[in-house]
Amino acid sequence: MGETLQTVTTSFNRSLRVEHRAERLTGDPGAVALREILERSRIVQWMVPQLTDPRRQEDVVHDLGSLIRTSVLLAAQGWRDHDDADALRDDPALRLAVSSAAGQTPLMRARGLPSQPTLSRFAAIMAAPANRSVLREAVLELGARGARAERGGRRPERLTLDVDSMPIEVHGHQPKAEWNGHYHGRIYHPLITSVAETGDMLDARLRAGNVGTADGALDVILDVVDRAQASLCDVAMVRIDAGFPSATLLAGLEGRGIDYVARLKANPALDRLAAPHMKRPSGRRPAEPRMWLHTLHYRAESWDRKRRIVLVVQERPDDLLLDRFFLVTSLEPEQMSRREVLEHYRERGTAEGHMGELKDVLAPALSSTNRPKSHWRGRKTRTATPAVDAFACNEVRLLIALLAYQVMHIARRAMAHATGTGWSLRRLRERVLRAGARLILSGRRMTLALSGAAAPFWALLWPRITTLHWAGP
Repeated sequence: MGETLQTVTTSFNRSLRVEHRAERLTGDPGAVALREILERSRIVQWMVPQLTDPRRQEDVVHDLGSLIRTSVLLAAQGWRDHDDADALRDDPALRLAVSSAAGQTPLMRARGLPSQPTLSRFAAIMAAPANRSVLREAVLELGARGARAERGGRRPERLTLDVDSMPIEVHGHQPKAEWNGHYHGRIYHPLITSVAETGDMLDARLRAGNVGTADGALDVILDVVDRAQASLCDVAMVRIDAGFPSATLLAGLEGRGIDYVARLKANPALDRLAAPHMKRPSGRRPAEPRMWLHTLHYRAESWDRKRRIVLVVQERPDDLLLDRFFLVTSLEPEQMSRREVLEHYRERGTAEGHMGELKDVLAPALSSTNRPKSHWRGRKTRTATPAVDAFACNEVRLLIALLAYQVMHIARRAMAHATGTGWSLRRLRERVLRAGARLILSGRRMTLALSGAAAPFWALLWPRITTLHWAGP
């Protein structure tokens, strides 16, 4: 892309000219605000000492901290592909935001953004099991630090973890991407753990596209609950959909003292228990649909004991027959009434909305393939290099997307508190993060001059960021 824009004149307004000038302009000033959140949370400083960097240090141009920030901030700003770093190599706001250096040093041409090959090699470094474990822990740790920062350094007492699968369609020959007949596409089928009450994303486990919804769910839930109770909250309970409950999973949760609310798939045995309650009361049907809640006790053939079931029977407009669904819970009636169980389960809708934002706004591009390194600094390598673990690299990219979500979510909540209105991630990106700005150099000082459209939002956002109480665990 070596083209130079020649001056052009528009046909609709002959007074308007379009030209290119060598000025320090940017469309991504939000990277500076998000870097401030990363810096104040100190999550990158927490990660780097625990990571292993196999590169020869005398050859390193971009340290691991700058590579982490580059990957996270590019994803948050909406640049999904590693190739985007090449196009944005000289963007002044991004260069300042990702660099580990201070002052004007990041603006030196030799220290532009990392290239696409460098970011791909970084993904391969992070794909090592030990490094990937640190990255996974960093996602939950950033959520925990953000939650404490909003509460004056205090941990939430009790949170509910929402565990669900999130199909991600992929293209090409990605390892373990398979056709899934339920979703009618070639997908990966990761498990995502989130918190509806706070909107945080805590964990992602990439899985092959043809696995069942509950495959490996118990091990994931137990691991995330342990880590959440160590860093995020005092007590964690679990909320899951109808694809998850099984004898092994329910018994495993109960064995660890983890409370749960889950939806059950209907079956003939449950239908027989519900049959006495599926009759509409006599009399004229009211205009407003009605709902009835009943407590049942049910033991499936594979279960070791009976469990409490909440039967939800409801009328639907223009439907002669009553509808029903079943919820199973470990909570006793004195701990949570039938209506409270139903209301608690319905909060899954909020968690699904946050997952939809992750999939729509962050849109993680899982496109790593098994291609061994053939060139280094423009020269062919003399020795064969082993193929990278492309499946692990794709999980790294998914976890990076979760980190980007977490940083944006902290900024989004700050804007919501400052304005008293709800903010979506897309609105945050379009109105606050992706605005026009100019970087002005004067002596040893640098000034990022924002456009008039973005300045009022930054005036609200920045004080909220600086007053968050970033306490330790």
